[in-house]
Amino acid sequence: MDKQNKAFKVLEFDKILERLSSYTESKDVKKRIEEIVPYTELEDARAAQKETTEAMSTLLKLGSPPVNLSVENVLGAVKRTERDGVLHTKELMNISRLLYVARRMKSYIDESAEECTILHGIEEAIITAKQLEDKINSCIVSENEIADDASPELNTIRRKIRNLNGKIKENLNSMIHSTHYKKFLQDPIVTMRSDRYVIPVKSEYRGEVNGIVHDTSASGATLFIEPMSVVNNNNEIRDLHTKEQQEIERILAELSALVAENSHTIFVDYKYVTELDFMFCKGRLSLDMNANEPVLNDKGIIRYKKARHPLIDKEKVVANDIMLGGEYDTLVITGPNTGGKTVTLKTIGLFSIMAAAGLHIPAQDNSEAAVFHHIFADIGDEQSIEQSLSTFSSHMVNTVSILENIDFNSLALFDELGAGTDPTEGAALAISILEFLRARKATTVATTHYSELKLFALSTDGVENASCEFDVATLQPTYKLLIGVPGKSNAFAISRRLGLDERIIDRANDILSDEDIKFEDVITDLEQNRAKARKEADEAARMKRELTDLRKQIENDRIKLKENKSRILDEARREAKILVMDAKDEANSIIRDLEKMRQQGISNGGNLDKKTSAMRDKLKKKEDTIDKAMARAAKPKKTYVEPPKNLKPGATVKIVDMNQEATVLKEPDKNGNVRVQAGIIKMDVHITNLRKVEEKKSKELAEKYVRSTRAFESKSKNVSTEVDVRGQNLEEAWMNVEKFLDDCYLAGISPVSIIHGKGTGILRKGLQGYMKKHRYVKSFRNGRYGEGEDGVTIVELK
Repeated sequence: MDKQNKAFKVLEFDKILERLSSYTESKDVKKRIEEIVPYTELEDARAAQKETTEAMSTLLKLGSPPVNLSVENVLGAVKRTERDGVLHTKELMNISRLLYVARRMKSYIDESAEECTILHGIEEAIITAKQLEDKINSCIVSENEIADDASPELNTIRRKIRNLNGKIKENLNSMIHSTHYKKFLQDPIVTMRSDRYVIPVKSEYRGEVNGIVHDTSASGATLFIEPMSVVNNNNEIRDLHTKEQQEIERILAELSALVAENSHTIFVDYKYVTELDFMFCKGRLSLDMNANEPVLNDKGIIRYKKARHPLIDKEKVVANDIMLGGEYDTLVITGPNTGGKTVTLKTIGLFSIMAAAGLHIPAQDNSEAAVFHHIFADIGDEQSIEQSLSTFSSHMVNTVSILENIDFNSLALFDELGAGTDPTEGAALAISILEFLRARKATTVATTHYSELKLFALSTDGVENASCEFDVATLQPTYKLLIGVPGKSNAFAISRRLGLDERIIDRANDILSDEDIKFEDVITDLEQNRAKARKEADEAARMKRELTDLRKQIENDRIKLKENKSRILDEARREAKILVMDAKDEANSIIRDLEKMRQQGISNGGNLDKKTSAMRDKLKKKEDTIDKAMARAAKPKKTYVEPPKNLKPGATVKIVDMNQEATVLKEPDKNGNVRVQAGIIKMDVHITNLRKVEEKKSKELAEKYVRSTRAFESKSKNVSTEVDVRGQNLEEAWMNVEKFLDDCYLAGISPVSIIHGKGTGILRKGLQGYMKKHRYVKSFRNGRYGEGEDGVTIVELK
């Protein structure tokens, strides 16, 4: 853990915790913040991230909490009451405030989004104790004052004290303003000594004022005398003050007993109020840093999008895309000093710590962060002066310690790996160390000046070059990280811009070997070619993904088309059934009217015949309406199959585009349209959209039709009163709900229940929106307590 704490210090995680701690006044929460360390288990880190996200999103939605969440630790005081201890007024006020904060936060959290499950869990766990809260508030005015109304006895005592005080002051005021006593007094005032009313008398007139001396001035010239006329009243006030204190102690004991009775509530509320304080500290830090929740993994994959180091001025910090893990787990960053290499190194390390500790990172949404078992860092000159270590020795001590403790799920960060010694040996050591770390499957980032490491990154699978951009024209680093591009020192160009004699630069070029120049050029060319190849491979992969997505879309469209065709046919069947039932009701109504006429004695043929004829016409019109409606129930589409010949009524055909068998009712008309019946539906279909079915199959179809009709009638008698569409999308759910409502309407069932679940409420709102326009829905409402509440909609059908 010492190695870990050292890395956290080097990466400045302690400064992040200081900022986090500034959002609370609670000592317990500050202590908890100081002890934050990154989690090493993925699910623990995800849970901590969810806490921060819920707090941040609630702050965005509802604004700041209605109360200051920082409360005093009252646990010790409450435990004392459980042992019959009596609390002070300040302790009781702290308990009252805790209960108030808990109650207000319970209401506040209730308004947060449904997906804030952690907050809603806390909301349910918080216990309100308003009666105790109000009792304490009614009894205690401030830390040093108990209210007069805390008890009737206390009110009576204090009223008596006030009355006696008034009498004493009236008595003494009359004395100090009388002509007899005026000359005896040092000043015409009434004052207090030893909690008793006195007057200041000149010492030489001691014998002129009958009373008790309670004090003498420093000079001895003034005596503070309590006149005998007020002694009894002062004595009575003293006794009343004693009774007052006894009554206050009794009230405090009574309140302390109530606290003991509610100790469980107070313990629970303190736990969750401090938890809320901690969560909202993290949420505020996230908002202030303009941070986001990273997507966590335990695969060593880092994808920071527009990452900004949180300790650099927001106006100056440069955002970078940082990628690590997957194709390569080792990143070698090269380039000149002051170019941003160390900042990049620290950003990677600090983000990894923050993400695993449950803090949001200042990067774009959907950035990815890895949860590591260990995070090691060798950054800067940390050698101890007392140890008299050189730069190289200091770094090597750290490196040895890191290599001894590294494992497959570790992040290792090295600043100037192998520096501080002979360049040839240093480069060789650096390459060997990187190879060792790769063998241990650690994730590694190293900065360096050595060209040999550029070649190592270029020629080794799983290792990638990177550099920080430098503008030679302005001699300023841009701090932009370029992954896949090795860095250059740019020493000659910088020297030229700074005015170094051109002859010196030319001589330096002569000294530099052709091999060195070619080496840099070859590396640059190879890296550019590799970058181009990678770009082309990415483009090919993108096109392949798009092609796969297109195929999936076409297949999904085909499936939806098939489902829609089936749904349209089902709808047509249901509408036809409704029309038939309407016609049946109409016929029954006519029969009842005829029977009624007979019973009323309408026997003369003329009137009865007229009535009967009119009703037959009415039935005929209804039948024509049904035929026309059924003919419109399915709109035929022309196809290009060989049309059947010699179609006669009774023949069995297949409707091609509906894949449905039907019986011919009428021969083709002059336009080639054939009246057919499929199940209970009559329709006109073009002859090119029909195929003839063999006679044997025709008989089987007739039998099947009889069975299906009976099944339909049986089904209508056994329709369920509820439908469950939880887990379905809106389109799929509405198809099922619409069919359910039609079936219930046909069966005469109402009211009925639609179970859609609570969730985000999108499914409920969508279904209720559709039902507002549904022809059979009379009204609907959310479920009540015991019916499923917001997870169920109760529908009344017409």
